[in-house]
Amino acid sequence: MILVSGCLLGISCRYDGTSRPCENLQDFIRGQGPVVPVCPEQLGGLPTPRPPAALVGGDGFDVLAGRARVIRVRDGVDVTAAFLAGAKECVRLVKLLKLDRAVMKSRSPSCGLGRLTGVAAAALLMEGLDLIEI
Repeated sequence: MILVSGCLLGISCRYDGTSRPCENLQDFIRGQGPVVPVCPEQLGGLPTPRPPAALVGGDGFDVLAGRARVIRVRDGVDVTAAFLAGAKECVRLVKLLKLDRAVMKSRSPSCGLGRLTGVAAAALLMEGLDLIEI
């Protein structure tokens, strides 16, 4: 089984109510076993659509450590608790289903990797998951 950001599978769960289906993803996940779609922001209790949010003061690792926050861009509302709850739920699913790999959406304050790692991605990396960003 493999955990996959739901928006990459065509689920309309992005902040703006859209998805970002990835044609190459189907080829990649074929043969990986069942797919477990997730949206950490929805799992954390945020609605869809929702105002965009950004990491402030660091990356997802910093949010997990309490050194950074997740703030809604337009009105400055702190949504850190929802992002932490969603990350925690992703980790719970990974442990429950004994997953060891995930495909995450790039440039997301939840799922992104690389230059600015998202909150859920950081939590999954800390659990030892092999993460791939698309």
